[in-house]
Amino acid sequence: MSAATPGSGPDTPLDPPAGRTFWAFLRRPFAAGFLLTLGGLAAVALGLAFTNLSTVFVYIALALFIALGLDPAVHWLEGRGMSRALAIVSVTVGVLVVVAGVLLLIIPTVVEQISQFISDLPNLVADFQESDTYAWAEETFGDHVGTLLSDAQNLLTSPSNLAAIGGGVLQVGTTIATALSGSLIVVVLSLYFVASLPTMKTALIRLAPARSRETISGMTDQITASVGRYLVGMITLAFMNAVFTFIVHLAIGLPFPQLMAMTAFCITLIPLIGPVLFWIIGSVVALFTSPVSALIFAAVYVVYMQVEAYVFTPRVMNRTIAIPGSLVVIGALVGGTLLGLLGALIAIPVTASILLIIKQVIIPRQDARV
Repeated sequence: MSAATPGSGPDTPLDPPAGRTFWAFLRRPFAAGFLLTLGGLAAVALGLAFTNLSTVFVYIALALFIALGLDPAVHWLEGRGMSRALAIVSVTVGVLVVVAGVLLLIIPTVVEQISQFISDLPNLVADFQESDTYAWAEETFGDHVGTLLSDAQNLLTSPSNLAAIGGGVLQVGTTIATALSGSLIVVVLSLYFVASLPTMKTALIRLAPARSRETISGMTDQITASVGRYLVGMITLAFMNAVFTFIVHLAIGLPFPQLMAMTAFCITLIPLIGPVLFWIIGSVVALFTSPVSALIFAAVYVVYMQVEAYVFTPRVMNRTIAIPGSLVVIGALVGGTLLGLLGALIAIPVTASILLIIKQVIIPRQDARV
């Protein structure tokens, strides 16, 4: 008779079969329901917390994006022998002075032109109704054109409708206060991010295994450099677009040149889609002046879009990460849907970063497999 193995006597329970613990858990319905309820409540609480903190995440993303955009200028000054602290201060002061100067020059005029646009809208609509274009549209589509135009005029000129759209005076004041406080937070965070960007990259790299740190360090430098150059390039192209729009409006004699130039700058920040959207908006607004002016603006702006696409954009964006046009459109649509203008701005660098990781990490690993 062989000796019994220790722990294998008749009183020792055998190991439960696979899945035994799950079924034993279900045999205690009160405990199972309690734990499942706690899990569901925890998930809901995390979702609510994420929703409430979404504004903070947007501030952080915008501040980091601005910091990456300022970093190339800081590096350029460092290369000229300036210390990093002094370079950061110089770049920050320069940017703030430029932004403040532009706002002081543009905002009063834009506000004045918005008020003038609202007050002149009835005359513009009346002149448009007497034009041949309106007569053709009314003959083609019937009385619905006049009804639609009248409803649009009432919507834009009625104080009650404007108050309803804005949520009232109190809501408008709250929105302005929130925007000002958010801008201050973003500026402060941007300064911190610019100052600590090398430390942040070093800390991020140290989270990776030692064997991969050199590769990740190179990829991080490429991504941060390309994001910074992309932001500078997009602002440059949008500024050129705004200047061109201002000059065209003055040359043709279209109203509200400053307002349309600022609109062009904001809309054309959206990559690839922005110029097309502004072409439609600018042509429709010019149509209220005269069909000939609208046709001239549309034709001239189409020519400018071609020059920008084939001359300006390759020269400005020649050092950024190139991605296919289809991914640019998809990224801009997804980012714009999720985060608005900020999402459309950061979607392209994020897409380019993902493509870089795929090319330098995933594809080499797949190629190494036999």
